[in-house]
Amino acid sequence: MFKHINLQQFFISHSNRILAFMLLSLHAFLVWGGDISSHLSRSYFLCHYGLFLMWQPVWRQNQKVSKLASAMVLGLGLVASFLINWWLTAIWLSILFGLLGGRIFSDDAKNNRMVHLLAAIYLLSMLLLWVVPKLLDTRSDLEAARYAVLYLLPLLPIAIFFIAHPARNHEQLPILDFFYTMLLTLLAFILVLSSYAVGTIQNVHYLQVIFITMFGLGFGLIALNLLWKPTSHFSGVELMMSRYLTSVGMPFERWVRNIAALGEIETSPKGFLEAAMREMQSLPWVAGVSWMTDEAAGKIGENSEHVAQFNFKDFHMTLNMRWEISPALYMHVKLLTQIMGEFYVAKRREETLRQNAYMQAFYETGSRLTHDIKNILQSTGTLVTAAEQSGEDDQEALLRLLRRQLPMLNQRIASTLDKLKAPGEEKLKLEKISAWWKNLQLRHREPNVEFIAEDLPRQEIKVEVLDSILDNLISNALEKAKYQPGTLIKVAILNDETDGCRIEVTDSGKAMDAAVANDLFKKHIASHNGLGVGLYHAGKDAHQAGYELSLANNINGDVRFRVRLTQSK
Repeated sequence: MFKHINLQQFFISHSNRILAFMLLSLHAFLVWGGDISSHLSRSYFLCHYGLFLMWQPVWRQNQKVSKLASAMVLGLGLVASFLINWWLTAIWLSILFGLLGGRIFSDDAKNNRMVHLLAAIYLLSMLLLWVVPKLLDTRSDLEAARYAVLYLLPLLPIAIFFIAHPARNHEQLPILDFFYTMLLTLLAFILVLSSYAVGTIQNVHYLQVIFITMFGLGFGLIALNLLWKPTSHFSGVELMMSRYLTSVGMPFERWVRNIAALGEIETSPKGFLEAAMREMQSLPWVAGVSWMTDEAAGKIGENSEHVAQFNFKDFHMTLNMRWEISPALYMHVKLLTQIMGEFYVAKRREETLRQNAYMQAFYETGSRLTHDIKNILQSTGTLVTAAEQSGEDDQEALLRLLRRQLPMLNQRIASTLDKLKAPGEEKLKLEKISAWWKNLQLRHREPNVEFIAEDLPRQEIKVEVLDSILDNLISNALEKAKYQPGTLIKVAILNDETDGCRIEVTDSGKAMDAAVANDLFKKHIASHNGLGVGLYHAGKDAHQAGYELSLANNINGDVRFRVRLTQSK
């Protein structure tokens, strides 16, 4: 194990020198070995191939290679050494040029970039000055280039040998850039084939062939560069290529647009999920799809040999595909699964909100009716108490009270039943404020409650609303007086030009907490002796009737609630 680690570190630390020896052995194979099919040239090629395996950037030195892969690599080298010719040599140099040229863009060390640049220059020079002329059989056209190949180009591998290899933190070779490698390899292929085509068709001097090929390739790259960038009249090849790479063989934009449309059409999570699965199954490479959530499961299509599973939170989807998908398409479908899962979660959230709103409406109606019934029962309890405390001399007065109050209680019970049957069709009864004021005094004849009215206004009021509000305010004050003995309660009607007509209920007890006072009429308040919803619904009823219920004062000895019947001037 120790020797293996040392050998690995040796290959990494001396990769530039191995590259130099590889290029020198390639030079020996091409130039110094004589005929390319001679035994000496084949020996040089095997040496070059062995050094290439030591340098190659595909497998790391610590990576274990299977026996089959090893046999294929060694067999490929042996077969190439027996079948080697100038065409195979041109292909091999093009591949090496792509591997080394791609390393220029992926390495961050300046010395390594220089090494790979010199190696790429050497390979391109050998390709154009030695291999392509051999393919065209134009030896006499490049006599000057022959001396450069023999004596100058070998200096490039020698210079690479003496360039120091920079130290690496992780002791690993740079990552191979597949895109640049493939692009440069294809450019080298195009250069070789173009030169061969021009030299064969035109039958001109090889220097002219090089000029025609290089200038043609340069103009082609310039045109591609102009078409690549978007303009005001053309979106550009870059945008078209980006769309293609984004779609990865899948109509991404159309699919997402259809899913968004389904999100607007389908209201239930289950219906949306089934529609989205049918949309997924319509893709040509999908044979079937099955899904499962915490609430539902289903399956569309048929089973297949190739299966992929995708999960997002509580949503699980299994795709049965007609063929094996690539890793890029797998990541793409995973993204689409997340988009579909987000829509599904949003649909579930909408359904939960609708259910909560539905239950809230029931709760609001039930609590309002409960509050009205509570007030009616309190009024009934007042009448029962008056009947129990009355003597024989008060029978006539009690009878008059019952005759006045029982019809009113009957009307209030009938109104409450109407609300229960049709909450949205509530009809409010109008009555003179003077008659309502007398009935209010008759209902609340407690000794600590005082009614004050200097000048009753001449206007009609909504009886049910004010009965509910005032009964609630007086009942709360009376309940407070049980815990705070000596509390006095005043109910007054005030009318002036400045503040308009208003009804005030004041008690001499302790002030409420600031937090409780701040939340009055805004939400339900926790109560020790009731439901804690009376003032909340009283405020809503007052607002719907056109009145204004507020806490006018909150200090010890003066806690005052105000019902404004008209707007102040």
